[in-house]
Amino acid sequence: MSDVRRKLLIVEDDEGLQRQLRWAYDDYEVIVAGDRASAIAALRAEEPDVVTLDLGLPPEPDGTAEGFATLDAILALKPDTKVIVASGHGARESALCAIAAGAYDFYQKPVDIDELGMIVARAFHLHAIEAENARLAEVTGGGVLGGLITGAPEMLKVARTIERVANADVSVMLLGASGTGKELLARGVHDSSGRNKGAFVAINCAAIPETLLESELFGHEKGAFTGAVKTTEGKIEQAEGGTLFLDEIGDVPLPLQVKLLRFLQERVIERIGGRKAIPVDTRIVCATHQNLETMIAEGRFREDLYYRLAEIVVKIPSLTERSGDAVLLARHFVTRYGHMNPQVKGIAPDALAAVDQWGWPGNVRELENRMKRAVIMADGKMVTAADLDLGVGDGEEDVINLKAVRDAADDQAIRRALGRADGNISNAAKLLGISRPTLYDLLKSHGISA
Repeated sequence: MSDVRRKLLIVEDDEGLQRQLRWAYDDYEVIVAGDRASAIAALRAEEPDVVTLDLGLPPEPDGTAEGFATLDAILALKPDTKVIVASGHGARESALCAIAAGAYDFYQKPVDIDELGMIVARAFHLHAIEAENARLAEVTGGGVLGGLITGAPEMLKVARTIERVANADVSVMLLGASGTGKELLARGVHDSSGRNKGAFVAINCAAIPETLLESELFGHEKGAFTGAVKTTEGKIEQAEGGTLFLDEIGDVPLPLQVKLLRFLQERVIERIGGRKAIPVDTRIVCATHQNLETMIAEGRFREDLYYRLAEIVVKIPSLTERSGDAVLLARHFVTRYGHMNPQVKGIAPDALAAVDQWGWPGNVRELENRMKRAVIMADGKMVTAADLDLGVGDGEEDVINLKAVRDAADDQAIRRALGRADGNISNAAKLLGISRPTLYDLLKSHGISA
C-alpha cells in the first residue's frame, strides 16, 4: 500500500466549517479553498481525486451561480474528479441539477460529518477503481481481462485466478449462474494465454438441437447426410490454435459426450461421414449453471468427461456477492447506452440506491437490460428510481448510512442477548461483553424495555 495520502479539496467559504471539515478528514491530505479562483488554482497544483463543493460561493454566497461555474471549471480541467456538492439553497433541486451537470453526489447542509464521510470514502473508492481500470486498459487494451468491469474483491480474485491459469494450457470449467459473465471470462482466458493470436470460437450447447450439435462441433463430409452439399469444418477445427468455449456443457447429450471425451484424450476428431482422424490443437473452456456432480450421480453426465473438462474449476460469484459492483456497472451501462437517449447525462442518487438494494436474480445481464431500458425511457437528464421500476421503494440513501447500520446492529444484538438471558441485565451484559451501566444506557437510547 502507498504511504501517500489521498488528496481532498474542500471548497467552502465558511471558515468555521473549513476548520471542522479539515479536522474531520485527517486521514486525507486536505486542501481548502474559499472561492472559485483559489479552487481552480488548487485543482491545477494538487490534482485532488475528490472535491467537496459548496454551491453558495462568493461573490454570491446566497445563490448557486458561482458554485455551478466552479463545478463546470473543475470538470473541464479534470473530468475524472469526483465532485460532491452541497447547498443550503433549495438543496435537493440544486443538487440534482449539479449531478446532471456532472457532479458525483450531493449532501445537504447542515453537514452531518459521518454521512459526508461515507460519501467521500465511496468517491475515493470509485475513483481508485476507475483509475485502475484505465491503467489496465492502457496495458492490455481493455479492462480487467480485456473487458471485465469490477471493483469487487470477490471478482478481482476470479480475474487473478484466470490470469494465472491462462498460460497453463489446461481445460477450464467456469461455474456460475446465468448472466454472471461466463463468456466474457472465457474470452479473458483466451486473451491472457499464448493462444490469443488464434481464434476464439463460442458455441451454446443448449441453443442447438441434439441432431445438429454433433455436426456443429465436429463438422461433416460432403454427402454425409441429406443437405450436406460440401465438406464443412466444425467448431473444434475452426478453433485450431485457439480456444473453443462450450457454454452450457451440461446440455451435451450422452452419445456426444463420448465423442467429445475421445477428442480430449487423443486430440483428434473425425467429421461426420469421414474416416480420417484429424489432429486438432484446440483448448477447451466450458461453462454451465447446472450442478454437474448431481448430473453425474443421476447418470446424465459422464464422470470421466467431467474430470477432463474440469482440470481447473473457477466459481463465478453472483452480482449480489460482488461488493459494490452493481452500482459501478449501472454507471457504466448508463454511459454505454447514453447514445440511445442523448439527453441522459447520468444516474440519480435514488436510482443508485435502488440498484444497490435490488437482488438482481438475473445478475449482470438483468442489470444491463434494466439500465438500457431506463436510459431509453428516462424523461429527464438523469435516470431515476422510477425509470428503473424495480419496486424497492423510493431508493432512500439511508440504507447505507453508517450510523443507521450501527444502530440497527446494536438494537438486534441487544434484543438477542436479552432473549438468551431471559431478560437478566447482568447476564445480557456479559453476553454482549459490556458493563451493566453501558447496557442500561443502550436500552434507554434504543427504547428497549428489559
